[in-house]
Amino acid sequence: MASGVGRAVSGLLLCVLSGCAADDLVVKRIAESEAKIEHLIQAAKKREIRDNELAGEVQSHQERQKSLSAQLDRLQESNRELRSSLDDLKARLTVMAQQNSTPKIEVVNPEAPLPKIRESGPPAEYVKAFGLYSANNFAAAISAFESFLKMAPASDYAPNARYWIGECHYSLNNLPAARDMFRTVIQDHPKSAKAPDAMLKLGYTLAAMNEKEKASALFGDLIKTYPSSPAAAKARERLTAN
Repeated sequence: MASGVGRAVSGLLLCVLSGCAADDLVVKRIAESEAKIEHLIQAAKKREIRDNELAGEVQSHQERQKSLSAQLDRLQESNRELRSSLDDLKARLTVMAQQNSTPKIEVVNPEAPLPKIRESGPPAEYVKAFGLYSANNFAAAISAFESFLKMAPASDYAPNARYWIGECHYSLNNLPAARDMFRTVIQDHPKSAKAPDAMLKLGYTLAAMNEKEKASALFGDLIKTYPSSPAAAKARERLTAN
């Protein structure tokens, strides 16, 4: 009898021990799974941090590239403006030199076109027209600039000539003609240094013609297209004043 009870107790203990071992195995596997999950979570966080760092570096690089591109555009725009200003300064100096020198007779062949390559200085016909403009002889200056354009339509000074024709018409209060000529400069010579000035004066012309909404819109376009130009600064002043 005692022997049977002992076997029963032993069997019960084996069952209990077996159950405990199984529970320990489950707990161990759960702990291992949780550790793996935690490892994956940490790895994912590190990867997310690295991805964010890379995204920041890419954005910073793009911003630097945009900044450099904007600086290059401003330098190119300034170069065009300086070149145009230098061209007109050369013309002024030539006019002054002619006024102070002894008159001389020049033989001009009106049928001989000026060279299409970059001129070393203002052509004589351009200087003549510019001199008339400087002397406020606007009607004669228009004729002289138009004569120059017929002789050398592809000259580097063609955008300047058209711009000054517009200025002459504006000074004579011939606003429709000034409007059309400034538009010609903008449309035909958008990369010319005179393009920003033409947009500005076209805005002035439209305002003088009581087309103030169109003028304001044009000033806005000027600021967007040539933001660092002196003409854009004047356009901002005009918009602020209005």
